[in-house]
Amino acid sequence: MQQRDTVDEIVEQWTRTRPDLNTEAIGLIGRLRRLNVRVDGALREYFGSCGLDSSEFDVLATLRRSGEPYELNARALLKAAMVTSGAITNRVDRLSAKGLVERNPSPDDRRAVLVRLTPAGKDLIDAALAGHVRNEERILAGLDADERAQLDTLLRKLLIAHGDTEPLLG
Repeated sequence: MQQRDTVDEIVEQWTRTRPDLNTEAIGLIGRLRRLNVRVDGALREYFGSCGLDSSEFDVLATLRRSGEPYELNARALLKAAMVTSGAITNRVDRLSAKGLVERNPSPDDRRAVLVRLTPAGKDLIDAALAGHVRNEERILAGLDADERAQLDTLLRKLLIAHGDTEPLLG
């Protein structure tokens, strides 16, 4: 018999109280949401051990994976983070105060600012990334390679169905 999770009980309660509804979606979305809370907690704990929060890690990682010179304009950071411009400004302010990024005027547009990793920021994200990948591997340890591939395919399909197809950089 397959082991039960908390969502099984929730679905059973809805099935009992509203037998007229198909509860399949409640189960799937409920599991995604509950898993998201647990994954966010595990990521937040790891990032905290690096002296960062999730949003700061995201900015540093976005700059690092953009390639040399590890620099992007605010619009590119905004697109990658899917947050408001004020949120990006706050993140960059915090990282700048920590000496992990610097702002430079854009040579192409005097109104624009480029955000660049400092050497300390690059060192920190490079050191943090290896542990981050190990943490993600630990989170996914309950799935074998075939299950991971299947889940990856299904999640990609859902993201595409919901319009998550725009390139982040460029």
